[in-house]
Amino acid sequence: MVHYSRRQFLKGAAGAAASLAVLPRIARADVNSQVRIAVIGINGRGRNHIEAFANNLVALCDCDRKVLGQRAYEFEQRYDRKPDQVVDYRELLDRDDIDVVSIATPNHTHALIAIQAAEAGKHVFVEKPVSQCLWEGRQLVNASRHYDRLIQCGTQARSSAAIAQAVEFVRSGKLGKIKYAVGTCYKPRPSIGKLDRPLVISKDIDYDLWCGPAAMVDLYRPKLHYDWHWDFNTGCGDIGNQGAHQMDIARWFLGDPGISPRVISVGGRLGYEDAGNTPNTQVVLHDYPAAPLVFETRGLPRSKADQNRWEQSMDRYRQSQIGVIVQCEDGYVFSSNNYDTAQAFAPNDEEIAHWDGGGDNFQNFLAAVRSGRRDHLDADVEVGHVSGALCHTGNISHRLGEKRTAAEITAAVADHPLLAEFVDRMLAHLRANEVDVDRPAVTLGPWLEFDAASERFSNNDAANQLVRREDRQPYVVPQIA
Repeated sequence: MVHYSRRQFLKGAAGAAASLAVLPRIARADVNSQVRIAVIGINGRGRNHIEAFANNLVALCDCDRKVLGQRAYEFEQRYDRKPDQVVDYRELLDRDDIDVVSIATPNHTHALIAIQAAEAGKHVFVEKPVSQCLWEGRQLVNASRHYDRLIQCGTQARSSAAIAQAVEFVRSGKLGKIKYAVGTCYKPRPSIGKLDRPLVISKDIDYDLWCGPAAMVDLYRPKLHYDWHWDFNTGCGDIGNQGAHQMDIARWFLGDPGISPRVISVGGRLGYEDAGNTPNTQVVLHDYPAAPLVFETRGLPRSKADQNRWEQSMDRYRQSQIGVIVQCEDGYVFSSNNYDTAQAFAPNDEEIAHWDGGGDNFQNFLAAVRSGRRDHLDADVEVGHVSGALCHTGNISHRLGEKRTAAEITAAVADHPLLAEFVDRMLAHLRANEVDVDRPAVTLGPWLEFDAASERFSNNDAANQLVRREDRQPYVVPQIA
């Protein structure tokens, strides 16, 4: 077995991926002295943004005043200085003393805030997925180019030295041709519950700002925060939450192709009834000509009996619970979700290569801001847009689908062996959770054909209606030429 360290990799002539991997180490002190940052959205992932940008941070922003006050207090206790506290992000964009905004709000406000920030002259770090729909992702890319601002997507694996080495290993043909790539998200997702009457929004929250472009509707889930992921009005389900990472890595291994020309979804929200509407069980296949890419979501445990120990009872696809497997002719590569290691295996599962070494997506961004070089970004917004679009096109197939019986679904996918394999596994998994798949329960989406040049579907008018959403005034994502 060959073991590659980060140090060995960076010393080698590994090409573009290697040169990008060293960037997170560039002159952090110099960057800190020049760049002033505000973090917008600080309840969940935003806490990581605060920590990463602490030396540069001058302002915190959240439309939940309770969260805002708590994070400001925590920051002062840890760093012995007071950040500005701002409820309305638009006030930050008017300030000349802020160079960068870092966005970790819910998905449905990512693109709008990022575009407005670029228009205001700010460089932007924005969490994945960079958009809530396909069209606004393209507007975000256009904004980056039109306003000449750097926009980095928060897909931190793109800064991983280990994964960059593994990608080069596979792309150089050492395992033969790629047969397929699989991303998995087997995360425990119990029911989020359902209220009998609408959720009462706390007075601490500016709910108009929180909704932004999304429809302001009554909510019947018990929690406003985090569970927005499971509502298509504000989130994209686990394919957007986790698949934006794993499909991005898989696409990297495949040579960074564009949005796939064909896609299909099979799945649904199964095993319980709650206030969510995104799939907790889903197989999405992107039918790239060179090699297909599959993303599978499983939120239910191994069986119905395991639902009393949900966290400890999740399935795996081979060794992957949350990760990526790239199957080649002469072996395969596995990358887990820690993003610091990757492994190559022979067909007999013997490990033949191992790579170590992480990276820092945040510091890479700061280094690129300092240099003013878009090509120094590990995860430029174009990368984020395309990988995010794979989430959106898969969900569009799901949303246009119809509930079918297991027999009907099995017959419908029989002509695609890889898809048939994953669907058979999914149906067995659902049966183990006592989901009656012999009645019309699982949603079979249509095969959608996509034209990458126009970023429109060529075979389904209804799908094109879901490429762009209708934004709520005045929070309208602008069209950028």
